[in-house]
Amino acid sequence: MTRRVLFQIHWFLGITAGFVLAVMGVTGATIAFEDEIVAALNPGIVTLAPAAAPPLAPDALVAAALRAHGGKVTRLTLQRDPTLAAKVTFAPPKGQRRGETRYIDPRSGALLPHPAGEGFFRFVEDLHRWLALPGGANGIGRQITGFSAIALIFFALSGLYLRWPRRALDWRAWLVLDLRKTGRNLYRALHAVVGGWMLVFYLLSALTGLTWSYDWYKQGARYVLTGKAGNERDRRGAETDGPAPALAPAWAAFVGSDGARYDRVTITIPGGNAPVTMRMLPRGARFDRMTDELRFDAATGALVKAERYAARGVGETIAANFYALHTGAFFGLPGRIMMLLTSLTMPLFTITGLLLYLARRRSKRALAAVAASLPAATGNDGHDLLVVHASQTGNAERLARLSAAAFPGAQVAALGDLDPATLARARRALFVVATYGEGHAPDRARRFEGRVMAAPADLAQLDYAVLALGDRQYPEFCAFGQRVDAWLHRSGGRRLFDRVEVDGADNDAERHWQQQLAAIAGHAIQPDWQRADYGRWTLTAREQVNPGSPGAPVFRVILTPEVPVAWQPGAIAEVMPRHDPARVDRWLATAGRDDDATLRASLVDKVLPDDPAAPLRPLAHRDYSVASIAESGAAELLVRACPAPDGGLGLGSGWLTRVAPLGGTIALRVRDNPGFAPAADDVPIVLIGNGTGIAGLMAHLRARARIGGAPAWLLYGERTRAHDRPYAAELDSLQAQGTLTRLDLAFSRDAECGRYVQHLVAEAADGIADWAAWGAAIYVCGSLTGMAGAVDAALRAILGDEVLETMAQEDRYRRDVY
Repeated sequence: MTRRVLFQIHWFLGITAGFVLAVMGVTGATIAFEDEIVAALNPGIVTLAPAAAPPLAPDALVAAALRAHGGKVTRLTLQRDPTLAAKVTFAPPKGQRRGETRYIDPRSGALLPHPAGEGFFRFVEDLHRWLALPGGANGIGRQITGFSAIALIFFALSGLYLRWPRRALDWRAWLVLDLRKTGRNLYRALHAVVGGWMLVFYLLSALTGLTWSYDWYKQGARYVLTGKAGNERDRRGAETDGPAPALAPAWAAFVGSDGARYDRVTITIPGGNAPVTMRMLPRGARFDRMTDELRFDAATGALVKAERYAARGVGETIAANFYALHTGAFFGLPGRIMMLLTSLTMPLFTITGLLLYLARRRSKRALAAVAASLPAATGNDGHDLLVVHASQTGNAERLARLSAAAFPGAQVAALGDLDPATLARARRALFVVATYGEGHAPDRARRFEGRVMAAPADLAQLDYAVLALGDRQYPEFCAFGQRVDAWLHRSGGRRLFDRVEVDGADNDAERHWQQQLAAIAGHAIQPDWQRADYGRWTLTAREQVNPGSPGAPVFRVILTPEVPVAWQPGAIAEVMPRHDPARVDRWLATAGRDDDATLRASLVDKVLPDDPAAPLRPLAHRDYSVASIAESGAAELLVRACPAPDGGLGLGSGWLTRVAPLGGTIALRVRDNPGFAPAADDVPIVLIGNGTGIAGLMAHLRARARIGGAPAWLLYGERTRAHDRPYAAELDSLQAQGTLTRLDLAFSRDAECGRYVQHLVAEAADGIADWAAWGAAIYVCGSLTGMAGAVDAALRAILGDEVLETMAQEDRYRRDVY
């Protein structure tokens, strides 16, 4: 709750005060080296040519300035360096705070012209201090910049809290900026890491900058630091009216005591009998306000009081140098450079913060669009299903609601709001969880992780699946999704299928998740959530490979691409199906629509709605394991003809096995399947599957036969030995050449066998344990219902749960089940 509140305030202030801070940062950087820039632009005014004439006495310079200008001189600044001009400050006109300051030739007393750039820098300073708004220091601009300085303090502290890494003691988590990241991840890294670099400087800048916005703050800070009330001017003594005294006695005393030490001296000229105050910058001082303050009796030149900088306490030093701390000058040239850089980076946080805000807005709009577009649920297929989301930006919630729409009646809940008792009662659950930042749970899910996931729960009744959202640009990719999956497993839950991990905007992973949901639901009732570009492939061959089988017909389907396509073993072919013409005929008749070629063409690739007036939505694609390797130049599929719920041909299988003509064009794309990718050549492989799942296993065997490598072992189950061996001859050949070192077969409908592939696994327990100990990778491909769970249970009984989980983490236990 605390994180969420802080985050909301952080971004709200960011899109308001953030823009003011960007202006203040740029203007602060602009005036950081004002004196050096003005001096470089104005030779002959700020800097003078060497000359033999000695400098005039202070009284003579004051008199010359008075004659040239006519105004009363209140301050005179003299430089030891004879090539630098002196400065005189005149009393301000009535009603104004700041008097005019002019450069004056210390040798002739000539008042020099205004330097170039002076007006520009005064305007920039006004922008920096009060946004150059009407009213100046007494106007609304001063309040706005003051509030923005307070916001900067909040940004620094709340940002530190919000980005606190899981490995807080690892300096790399704080300071290393990975510029390989892109998009929103790069914006977040720039915002967080660079902000960490600048944190101390921004706090220093804000805390000192507030002294110009709020007098109460300045006086309070001074009192805390020094224990004294009143401002610096009060403690020096106010300037009084009256004729200015001669400076000669005080100047002579100063030259006698400190004349050899000073680099610059500023003389405050009093009125009446007040002391003459001289602020002397010693030679070699670190910054220009590291001054000693000396007071002399105007009549006699006697030293009245000396406040040496070196004798000040820490509090006095800080209280006298708010400005030097604000500009970084207190720390010398390195401090000024650092403050310049931190000021220049201020707009970075406004820009990246705004980009992150807009990205969140897009996610929220996408979520709202999903909620608005989903049709009203009919039926109760999902009455026992709980869909849980943990979302930081809204993307996980969007996918959760799309997932729930595949199961009418399913309950949707945020993980942070989930009652553990509700989870304990659930029979099936889908978890769609995002990982935020460096392995963190989303803000609203952190309490659930800390309180509920701290120990295993009793979830022995639960079948579950996890969709983990993350980004591989972060080292802790999908870490929270992995922790949720591990906790559910430790709690006794059973995986419906392996965890699906989404890398950023990985449309293929989302589509794979959707296909797995379709397998659970028993039918695909939704269009693809993410559309993809399909290539043109030609159906070049089709043959039934199991004539006489008691099971449904299985066809070997060969397709060739219009342009060459590469893929890895284990790849998936996504096929865009077309309706059986008989189904379109039935729909037209039921809808009472006239049959015409244009209407029929618009219907063949659309979901045929129960309500003829409803908008038409595109059909979802169908996934098939690719049995061939890319070097063959063709995609080989093994397709079992499956009836549709309406009794007609299945959409995908009917299209490929009956409806599409030989030589016809198929819309198809091949995508690699990271969860079923090939092992290294020197890793032994154990292949386990049933039915058409042998297609995905054959790709690995064919790749191993082509390039050689460690041995392979196949355990395969089908219905009958006589009719259900689609690759019998090729498998015999692979055994003969040594690629396949062991082949175990089970035929469930043969009386002399009557076993399934999971029975083969259990019977081969010693061999499987030995191969796993040798470092083998285990691949399982086939039906989700029955086979996948039974084989998984057999493997856990043989190897142990911990070993199999470790193998899965090491990518040595891979499954492609459907």
